Amino acid sequence: MKHPVFLIILSSLFMLSACSKNSSDDDSDLVGNWVRSEDFRGDPRSEAVSFVIGNKAYVGTGLFATNGQYSNKFYRLDLDFGYWEPVADFPGEMRRGAVAFTAGGKAYVACGFNGPANKLLNDFWEYDPALDKWTELDPFPGDPRRNAVAFTLNDKGYIATGYNTSAMSDCWEFNPSGKTWTEKASIRGRKRSQAVAFVINGKAYVCSGNNNGEALNDLQSFDPTGNSGQGAWTDLRKLTNVSDESYDDDYANIARYGAVAFTIGTKVYLATGRAGSLISDTWEYDATNDLWTKKTSFEGTAREGAVGFTLKDRGFLLTGRSGSEIFDNMFEFKPFDEQDDNDNY
Repeated sequence: MKHPVFLIILSSLFMLSACSKNSSDDDSDLVGNWVRSEDFRGDPRSEAVSFVIGNKAYVGTGLFATNGQYSNKFYRLDLDFGYWEPVADFPGEMRRGAVAFTAGGKAYVACGFNGPANKLLNDFWEYDPALDKWTELDPFPGDPRRNAVAFTLNDKGYIATGYNTSAMSDCWEFNPSGKTWTEKASIRGRKRSQAVAFVINGKAYVCSGNNNGEALNDLQSFDPTGNSGQGAWTDLRKLTNVSDESYDDDYANIARYGAVAFTIGTKVYLATGRAGSLISDTWEYDATNDLWTKKTSFEGTAREGAVGFTLKDRGFLLTGRSGSEIFDNMFEFKPFDEQDDNDNY
């Protein structure tokens, strides 16, 4: 008579365990689908740069082998034809951890780390897509750095934060009409490197980042006209569950560094990166309400040092590394689709 009771107890425990796993340990109740897209044509790489001009995306520079090999190759994606093609090689020093932004119909690449020379960089390069030509300009006037953030607002470019001998907090504005730099107000709170920046609804944001090995739990917006033209940073809601309200009860793994962000429509999507260990969680940011919603996790191999971009209102994530493995694959995120395991070949 004891055996049936024992079996009933085991069966009950199994059902409770299965219910717990389905509700909290997988993505079965989340929305969004990652779809394998065209592989990046160049060598696998991490800590590359990306930018978009018109309807074409560009990716280049970065570390493409664990033995310290760097790449100066750049490639362009034409989404209408669905393929990558080479463009002019980057003529500056080899580097990883550089930044890029666009302004006035041209792209700009700055800073980074030349590993073989053990050298932090502050050189500054302009790319003209019509001529497929790179031109070196006067150096970036801030300290040399790697793993900074860059963004574009009102057709002006910005470089902020990064790492020199320690994390940094300064912010600089570039005016392409006169090719001049102006230092703006520094970011609030902690210094940081490996943060992520995005622009949505005409405002710039800097999210999280690394300070002394810790993933910061803040999000700040930037108004370049505030503070009598010096620029003003505003603290937004924290990325962790720190309030007594219900909106952040499920916040986890938003704070990270070495991540990717891109916009689709009126929302921002944050994916990959690291906070001690690699993260696959994907989060959607609603800037109007300053709220985050968890989406289907990234379906490729977890990674850091990837790049992302938005092209024709479609979001893409590619390259990056996981330990000694470096990637050349690319994924598109479809935020309103149901997750499908059969579309990642």
